[in-house]
Amino acid sequence: MSGSRFLFPMPGEPILDTYDRLRQAGPVVPIELPGGVAAWAVNSYAGVADLLARDNKVFSRDPRHWNALRDGAVPPDWPMLPLVSGDHLQVKDGADHRRLRGLIARAFTAARVEALAPRIAEITAALIEEIAEAGDGVDLVAAFNEPLPMSVICDLYGVPVPDRARLRGWTVAILSHTSTGEEAATAHGELLSYLAALVELKRRQPGDDLTTGLVRAHDEEDRLSDGELVSALWVMLIAGHETTVHLLGNAIVALCAHPEQRALAVSRDLWPEVVEETLRYRSSVIGSPFRYTVTDATVEGVDIPAGEALWVSYAHLGTDAARYGDDAGRFDITREQTGHLAFGHGPHFCIGAPLARLEARIALRALFGRFPELGLAVDPAAIPYTPSLITHGPMALPVRLGRIEDRPAGRPAPEPA
Repeated sequence: MSGSRFLFPMPGEPILDTYDRLRQAGPVVPIELPGGVAAWAVNSYAGVADLLARDNKVFSRDPRHWNALRDGAVPPDWPMLPLVSGDHLQVKDGADHRRLRGLIARAFTAARVEALAPRIAEITAALIEEIAEAGDGVDLVAAFNEPLPMSVICDLYGVPVPDRARLRGWTVAILSHTSTGEEAATAHGELLSYLAALVELKRRQPGDDLTTGLVRAHDEEDRLSDGELVSALWVMLIAGHETTVHLLGNAIVALCAHPEQRALAVSRDLWPEVVEETLRYRSSVIGSPFRYTVTDATVEGVDIPAGEALWVSYAHLGTDAARYGDDAGRFDITREQTGHLAFGHGPHFCIGAPLARLEARIALRALFGRFPELGLAVDPAAIPYTPSLITHGPMALPVRLGRIEDRPAGRPAPEPA
């Protein structure tokens, strides 16, 4: 702890352990982020639910409300600046937020998401065939968890296949708390330049993709500024794959650690339950920067002045005993699902939640349908996890395939009607 503030992250400490210490310290505690940046961490389910319920009222996503940013207390080379500045959906409130969200939401209607199911199944089947050929020891992060969501979101937005690995690399650099300010800024700048070039490509060669749709909303409808157009792509391409990569990884780890749950999911086709329990038990999103106090506010009995930054700690909300009971720390796909905050709540609820759920359902059903005895090839303690304050999941996941079910290529287990 630095003075009366908790260092966040704590060097050398696993990030989930740091989040756990914050939770034990209280529902709302002062923290010091890298670069000496001060904020408050909101750590309890009740506190986060209260905060999100007062979005656009007492709390804002707009960094113009942050005194430290206006006063120069935030260093200009601060690694997290790309995440909390700009002209994108995540830093908008009120009418501006509703306008941008409405444009992007066209991509995520129930009908459009469900129409993606055959393509998701096709990609999944091809990856599973490659996994079967690779055999024991294959790394599922590289072979499955990353390429599936990357392919789906890049197909949606018309990102050419040769460019997708670069997009993944930029995302990792931007979200990693081990990136220097220069590394994060470089990745951010290269990604924005790439997206600006993608916009120009779609102007010259329009296609049946969402980037083309956003370009038309800019050029023909005049509903997007230049900055908003590129920033909308920035948010959707990063958020549209990063969290699903880790949702898959966290689900696979949990099922391998609980073979009785894995067998139950396979025998009873409980994949929607697996997805929801994973979201509750080990959310892909562990932290969110920032909400800013528009006025003086009180959260869980702690008074916070206007102009302060609040870090939303999602990491252990799903295991908060005050919300989920004494067995909240147990992974159990048969428990009654009473809701969770893994996708947020209120006006900033994750717009891509239906797509993430669909991808994970199809992917896990097909993976464990083909490899019903799939297990880890390493000690769980040896699994490397993301060096990020924001998202959390395995960076590598070597597995043993076990028994391989005979299913022709291109024909994964179907989605139930």
